[in-house]
Amino acid sequence: MASDAAISAITDAELVKLHDDAKKELFNLRFQMATGQLENTARLSVVRKEVARAKTEMRGREISAAEALAGQAPSGAEKKSAAENESDA
Repeated sequence: MASDAAISAITDAELVKLHDDAKKELFNLRFQMATGQLENTARLSVVRKEVARAKTEMRGREISAAEALAGQAPSGAEKKSAAENESDA
């Protein structure tokens, strides 16, 4: 299980791999649960939370990147609001 600090310290590629691996494990656990082969049912909850942590970190990084990109835009380049665009048409 990866902690929040450990997840925030890894690279984007490692984060995607962690997410993909957790999703595959979750699928396998669900399959085992359905066939009655799963012995440790608590593992489902742990893996589901790992997937959520990975998704949360990926989304946080996406938002940070978008904000950084928006912060680089020239200050005089303001966009017209939707109402102004409609009145010009």
